[in-house]
Amino acid sequence: HVQLVESGGGSVQVGGSLRLSCVVSGYTRSRVCMGWFRQALGKEREGVAHIDTSDDMSAYGTIYSDSVKGRFTISQNNAKNTVYLQMNSLQSEDTAVYYCAADQQPCGWRSLLASEYDYWGQGTQVTVS
Repeated sequence: HVQLVESGGGSVQVGGSLRLSCVVSGYTRSRVCMGWFRQALGKEREGVAHIDTSDDMSAYGTIYSDSVKGRFTISQNNAKNTVYLQMNSLQSEDTAVYYCAADQQPCGWRSLLASEYDYWGQGTQVTVS
């Protein structure tokens, strides 16, 4: 039974920082694509970043959406089965529920699309004001 549990959300002022964590359990595959998504009220779910757990230096290993590039950093600790999203210089438009997700395939050019992912966490609220 695969479970993804996010934590680290909260309220922060504009310009502040937060670090989200996603702990994955019950997964037997050694290589997956882990993604962070967000969904603001009344909007579609948006891909924020993804990372390939193999540390493969392929072109699709670590990718960011244009809206967060240079401000957010995705990273992983495979020993802890945890993926992180460090969010700096937060803006009001970053307010959303943030989700982590796991795709049973390596990251590819479609890996910022929610439809590519098989497992999802419950989400954590981030509010920037």
